Amino acid sequence: MKKRTLSILLALALAVTLVVGCGSFSAFAEGKSAYGDVTAEKEYNFVLIVKSMSSDFWRAAVGGAEDEAKVLGVKVTCQGPSSNTDIADQVQMLNNAINSFPDGIAIAASDASAVLDSLQEAMDAGIPVICFNSGVPEAPEGSVYATAKTDNYNAGGIAATNVYEAVKDQIAAASAPVRIGLVNQDVTSDSVISRGLGFIDTMIDLVTADGKTVAVTGSDKYVADCKDAGDASTADVIIEVRVPASATSELCATEAGVLLNKEDLIAIMGTNQETASGIVTADETIGKLGESVVGAGFDSGATVAGAVESGKLLGAVTQSPRFQGQIAIDLLTMIANGETVQDEETPACWYTAENMNDPEIAPNIQR
Repeated sequence: MKKRTLSILLALALAVTLVVGCGSFSAFAEGKSAYGDVTAEKEYNFVLIVKSMSSDFWRAAVGGAEDEAKVLGVKVTCQGPSSNTDIADQVQMLNNAINSFPDGIAIAASDASAVLDSLQEAMDAGIPVICFNSGVPEAPEGSVYATAKTDNYNAGGIAATNVYEAVKDQIAAASAPVRIGLVNQDVTSDSVISRGLGFIDTMIDLVTADGKTVAVTGSDKYVADCKDAGDASTADVIIEVRVPASATSELCATEAGVLLNKEDLIAIMGTNQETASGIVTADETIGKLGESVVGAGFDSGATVAGAVESGKLLGAVTQSPRFQGQIAIDLLTMIANGETVQDEETPACWYTAENMNDPEIAPNIQR
């Protein structure tokens, strides 16, 4: 079987991404085929399921998938629930897709554990599945042919590195404990969990390397899974993690508001579009972002991108959602052709008001 890979194409981009926070998106900015030479042997029928059809990020991924399907001459049905936390709805969509017997399914799973039985059913039915954006680490062996996603742990670390650079002098000079807030959408999505832990662990490393102590409080999931939760009673820096009961803009803003109203808060981070938007929304009546509090986010959308442009947010990490949609269709087509595929890593970039309009970055920011 023929085997293609993006490894050579992305090697330099990813190396740069992990060092300075921005990889090259030039190969993906013009809607080109992810692999360049993929062709479909016939008109295949695919299903692509995203986490939420109400998000700018996921609509961009759908657009990339639909455009790629046209280029390749295949059909794709794109769907997703109204919210990232409508997990039961997403699982039902996956089950319905399996029952329609397509040539392949691509899914960005909102809850990695909730789809396990469905993945087994797809494998039993002979339907290939690929994951994109978020993996399913405990998927039944052989059920997921490949996963295409950002290294979310490292992407969270990119955000932490940039935030720490902005607040390290304040931490060094503080005579009392200071607080860094983290709003994480949930405790179920592989991508969101990895970003949160990447942010926390990197911040722990940076703070302790400069001789200060750190403690992690808040969400039990992140306290338990971070590299060292520390002792909140003696820590110089408190990292407080808050998770909304549901990923609605209102609840994300509520959790962000709790953090923004704390007098010792010096920085706050949201790990996806919904939580970053919630931070900006909450600050409308508080007025600390860009003043006494450094803010950062993940992905974009009009609210997040506008806050970065205005200076309310220091910056944010963007992925390439269109490319993720493209590569999902390419991988499914290759599998349907009988070709071998492998996991692929997609790039991420830290953007600020200074670089967000650069030609390699701008097409990956939804406004």
